[in-house]
Amino acid sequence: MLIVMEKTATPEQIENVVSIIEQKGYTPRPIPGGERVAIGVLRNKGPVDAALFLGIPGVKDTVPITRPYKLVSRETQPEDTIVTVGDVAIGNGRLTLMAGPCAIESELQALTIAEKVKAAGAHIFRGGAFKPRTSPYAFQGMGEEGLKIMARVREVTGMPIVTEVMDDQTFDLVEAYADIIQIGTRNMQNFSLLKRAGRSRKPIFLKRGLAATIDEWLMAAEYILEGGNTQVILCERGVRTFVNHSRNTLDVSAVPVVRKESHLPIIIDPSHAGGRRDQVIPLSRAAVAVGAHGLMVEVHHEPDKAMSDGAQSLYPEQFVSLCRQVDAIFRILQNGTDAI
Repeated sequence: MLIVMEKTATPEQIENVVSIIEQKGYTPRPIPGGERVAIGVLRNKGPVDAALFLGIPGVKDTVPITRPYKLVSRETQPEDTIVTVGDVAIGNGRLTLMAGPCAIESELQALTIAEKVKAAGAHIFRGGAFKPRTSPYAFQGMGEEGLKIMARVREVTGMPIVTEVMDDQTFDLVEAYADIIQIGTRNMQNFSLLKRAGRSRKPIFLKRGLAATIDEWLMAAEYILEGGNTQVILCERGVRTFVNHSRNTLDVSAVPVVRKESHLPIIIDPSHAGGRRDQVIPLSRAAVAVGAHGLMVEVHHEPDKAMSDGAQSLYPEQFVSLCRQVDAIFRILQNGTDAI
């Protein structure tokens, strides 16, 4: 249930409602809005009687929440969440581009790619310091040294950085360096990691699981919001299907569904979806056309020498082309369907 307070509700009236919710054995979650405060009622095992709250000073109305993901749902928060990192705002009506190598390999490699993607139009630099790999013999990342290199990239270019955390043991370390913390597809339902992310002060970039439904994905995000961290960015990166013409199958239908169901911004990762360089730009065009808030793209200046995912990494000049094409599509959408 959502308890909607009057615009004129005082802090004392809000605190009184919070106290009553706690007395009933529920968990209150105040949700400040543009004009008024709402209070979510969590951890109720069944329907909550609206009569308990109607008539209390300061209470305007009660709204039942029908979705299992309460804090993530638009029923709780109709307006879009905007995640701000430095000078970059994600979900505010602009297209956000994240780009960089799959894995950090050296300072020279990272700075070379960062300068090229920034010049092309990227807003955020992506790179992996800790790499979850299918094979235990594959390159696992540079660890803290990779994080230090990413911090150097931020210092030189001014771009915020996003990188993946793999477990609770390294969360504090990644949190100390990263501007945005990524939880990868293999960890989407690592509930202890999600709970730790809920206690973080940094935005969380949550990728959809290999075969997760949208409900499961949004429930994973609910863990983070329930922990107190409201700065969550969703990422669709393709799901596992029976096809072999691409690495995964990009679910473009997820974008309008998520935007209808949730207030959280959604980004598309066309690199992991396609798994092949020639698919990345077409998938990027499709992602922007269906309303994604941005893209996360892998770029490498020497992909044939890359230590991870070189086959799906764009050359810098291809990323320049991608930026031009998706910007053109985005501008058409911004100008309305009459321009199509």
